[in-house]
Amino acid sequence: MKVPEVAIIKYNAGNIRSVMIALERLGVNSVLTDDPEELAGAKRIIFPGVGEAGTAMKSLRQKALDRLIPTLTQPFLGTCVGMQLLCRYSEESDTTCLGIFDLDVKRFVPAAGEKIPQTGWNQISGYRTPLCDGLKEGAFVYYNHGYYAPLSPYTVAETDYIHPYSAILQKDNFFACQFHSEISGAVGEQIFKNFLKL
Repeated sequence: MKVPEVAIIKYNAGNIRSVMIALERLGVNSVLTDDPEELAGAKRIIFPGVGEAGTAMKSLRQKALDRLIPTLTQPFLGTCVGMQLLCRYSEESDTTCLGIFDLDVKRFVPAAGEKIPQTGWNQISGYRTPLCDGLKEGAFVYYNHGYYAPLSPYTVAETDYIHPYSAILQKDNFFACQFHSEISGAVGEQIFKNFLKL
């Protein structure tokens, strides 16, 4: 069996096709799978998602992927809800998550003039990760979220919306972006390129 360059985790979440298309533009063939053996054998894994934390975690538990994911050792990239599910807990639906990052995901509290969810382009700064190699400080990426991971020792890039929060988290082989790399234009493409070099 040919080992996939990138395996994309198949579960109850949206926007997965956009990730596959972004990889195709880079000449990378990916496989969408929920097979534990195929995931464990992949060179790299992407854990994307648009959706609700409680429903997504239920899907992972039904497939026993909640037990597999913390054991994986290859480069692993979570995006948006995929990032939040890698944390310990989410206020969204009072959800116990995967616990890779010992963090609680919080709901944005609206501030004057700011809408929830944050939808649109915003800047990232304070890079301390190889995912951001080649990016200018203050690069713009695309967000769509109402929950966030606070700043922490895992934070390797940040964004400010209402207050500063984690744009990218990193721990060992696990990387996670709150924004949607797959629809963040040239900046998102560079982040994927950097991930594929890990």
